[in-house]
Amino acid sequence: MIISCIQSKGGVGKTTSAINLSHALAMLKQKVLLIDLDSQGSASLSLGVPRADLTPSIAEVLIEDLPIEEAIRKSSIPQFQFITGSMALANFDISLANAEKRTERLLDILQPIADQYDAIVIDCPPTMSLLPVNALVACDFYLVPVIPHYLALEGLVSLLDSIERVKAGIGARGSLLGILLTMVDSRTKVTKEISGMIRQQFAQDVFTTEIKTNIKLAEAPSFGKTVFQYDWTCSGAMAYQALAKEVTQRMKGKVSHE
Repeated sequence: MIISCIQSKGGVGKTTSAINLSHALAMLKQKVLLIDLDSQGSASLSLGVPRADLTPSIAEVLIEDLPIEEAIRKSSIPQFQFITGSMALANFDISLANAEKRTERLLDILQPIADQYDAIVIDCPPTMSLLPVNALVACDFYLVPVIPHYLALEGLVSLLDSIERVKAGIGARGSLLGILLTMVDSRTKVTKEISGMIRQQFAQDVFTTEIKTNIKLAEAPSFGKTVFQYDWTCSGAMAYQALAKEVTQRMKGKVSHE
């Protein structure tokens, strides 16, 4: 199954969720490939790859026709492989502006290897440009992280509407796997209120699991580690373990329902 982590707003824990969900799925004995589709390479840097070593990245695969197998890297985590992002992705829209099937580029390169993995997780850039559109076309499901802050509810409605309009326009097949509440500070009244409003409006589309504010989640990337490598006993690690189980259950439920 291919899962895209999508959010047009930065700083909502999207990359943190993509990385730690991937590791948590690998801990469930699933073979996982994480693809860093962001030109900033945040997921790659968070996994300890120096900026000077980001190439070959997914950019060379998408833009220069490098065989995808040559970009896949092993991690120190069993069952967990990844493909880096790089600044070259910033040229993706321009490079493929006039190309045929430009929205299906990622789908085409993933098809030959998709059966080798139980899960492929795509960390999208915080935009609704051609790269996230490619991710929507390629994925089976998409996951939307959101911080329960002021204006978040309205922004979430707009984002989901934009995604549905994009999907309708290009025939993307991905369906919503769930909305993930991140950086949840349960001590504040406004967080509880907005979380409740999001759950009331979107009901079953919101994951039961919440990712609460946890300093270990913020610290781990600076050491080039996932939260499980950094401190597997912390609340953030336990939350992503719970999320991985919920994601797996949801995917099985949606597939069997279809």
